[in-house]
Amino acid sequence: MAAIANKKLGTPQDSASVNDFKAVQSLLKSESAAVDQLILHRLSSDVVLINQLGTYIINSGGKRLRPMIVLLSALASGYQEDKHILLAAVIEFIHTATLLHDDVVDSSDMRRGKATANDIWGNDASVLVGDFLYSRAFEMMVEVGNMHIMDILSHTTNNIAEGEVMQLLNINDPDISEQRYDAVIRAKTAILFEAAARVGCVIANQNDEVEQALANYGQHLGVAFQLVDDLLDYSSSSEALGKNVGDDLAEGKPTLPLIHAMQYAASSDRDLLSAAIRSGGLEKIDEVIAIIESTGSLAYTSQRASAEAEKAKQALSPLPQSAYKDAMMILADFSVQRAY
Repeated sequence: MAAIANKKLGTPQDSASVNDFKAVQSLLKSESAAVDQLILHRLSSDVVLINQLGTYIINSGGKRLRPMIVLLSALASGYQEDKHILLAAVIEFIHTATLLHDDVVDSSDMRRGKATANDIWGNDASVLVGDFLYSRAFEMMVEVGNMHIMDILSHTTNNIAEGEVMQLLNINDPDISEQRYDAVIRAKTAILFEAAARVGCVIANQNDEVEQALANYGQHLGVAFQLVDDLLDYSSSSEALGKNVGDDLAEGKPTLPLIHAMQYAASSDRDLLSAAIRSGGLEKIDEVIAIIESTGSLAYTSQRASAEAEKAKQALSPLPQSAYKDAMMILADFSVQRAY
């Protein structure tokens, strides 16, 4: 790993270890600090509860991947002004709003190793502060003064909402196909990664080819990230994951490891999986994990995630070589090699 002071990172073939991710964080140290400062400033409200709850969730230890993608996309596209800082904060506000709403819908009590906001302040406060963050994000994006960016982000938030409703309709349904699952994760997760990558290059006035390339990067990266999240739900520990292992099964969500296992398990095992999905809960978690492992479903999910990460890296080919492009390659690798 070359010195960060020289704005050089390891080659795209380097393994995406924790040290690689820290190198990317170091590369963006000044920009990320500016984003954090702006987030805290724009989170401010005369309503004390908004300040308390918003600050709690914003400072709860997230990886800040989505704002990092905005920054890297803009810098890799040659941008030299400061509106990428504002857009990175907008993306983080949208993401945080979705987390607040998701935790209420899922009745979650732990995220990133801490109690969820709804567990502390209740569902009503979490939903309403989530609404505040959405509306504040739209106030901020208007300041950018770019209708194309407004179009991208308004379309994105609408797609996220559709994805969440699609996922709600899939709960406790053991007959979900891989195609329906893919549609959900592209709408509820990958679309925000895609938007983050697109707005960075749009603000840099890049052409349509580069914008589409970065949209593809973000979409593939987002799918890979979600696939690994779903994989870790059955293969990590609560301490490493920062949330309860088996949450997806407890909520009756059929994610890819379960969907694949349903296809390839023996008849009696399929009946057990089907009953577990229909009822939710973790009473059969050990048996479910054993079936998932025996059908190669974790390996299959991992392989699909790796393929998406590779497509993300290939999508960056129109960009000129730079430390920022290297960092985007590293984020793709990190998304599938992480343990949290």
